[in-house]
Amino acid sequence: MCHFCRVGGSPLIIIYVHYFIEPFMTIGMANEVILLDYWPSPFAARVRIALAEKGIEYECKEEDLANKSPLLMKMNPIHHKVPVLIHNGKPTCESEIIIQYIDDVWKVESPLLPSDSYLKAKARFWTSFINTKDPPNWMQVHESGRKVWMSKGVDQETGKEELIECCKLLEVELGDKPYFGGENFGFVDIALVPFYNWFNFFKNFAAFNMEAECPKLVKWGNRCMERESVSKSLPNSDQMYAAFLEFKKMLHM
Repeated sequence: MCHFCRVGGSPLIIIYVHYFIEPFMTIGMANEVILLDYWPSPFAARVRIALAEKGIEYECKEEDLANKSPLLMKMNPIHHKVPVLIHNGKPTCESEIIIQYIDDVWKVESPLLPSDSYLKAKARFWTSFINTKDPPNWMQVHESGRKVWMSKGVDQETGKEELIECCKLLEVELGDKPYFGGENFGFVDIALVPFYNWFNFFKNFAAFNMEAECPKLVKWGNRCMERESVSKSLPNSDQMYAAFLEFKKMLHM
């Protein structure tokens, strides 16, 4: 007796359900997406870009980090930080992990990670490089950028030196490719481009000229900004300045 007879199902019915019913069930579930967001956050911006690249509709709930919502506290009970992606009531935290989750769940549209295992591992390495502080050099884009943004004097100069050193390594990896993944905009680009948006802002108050130090990386950033998913997901220069003043006020600087 064949498998289909044992389970009492018709092969045609099973094939019909698999190919015609299940995809619509998945589409319905995919619409139940909420993003706990904070618009100046480069990490939240990563998730906005990934969702836009995939064409995923979602509800955005803006957080007040000075008065965090009960929902944020519940959905990220460990760190109480944004971003948090809530899909069908289940939370995923940390931007790097969220992007991979999005790519796994919504596989069809605009793959963000390569299918090749080596290239996928390489993309994860460079994203980790962007994110991770590595003593004794402390070469991390976010930490170095924060020093440029929020410090003065020696600390600010140190931040600029660290950021330039980090970006030069990234520029070598980029090479002559349009994007870090080659012809396709993807994981590493999404991880880095929200910080590129800071570079233009830094020119106005920190005498920071990335174009002179890393011209290929600046061209890459401009290319990324031409994408609607990026330009509509990142704050403009006026918003960046407003966020700068807000942070200084919060820190009593």
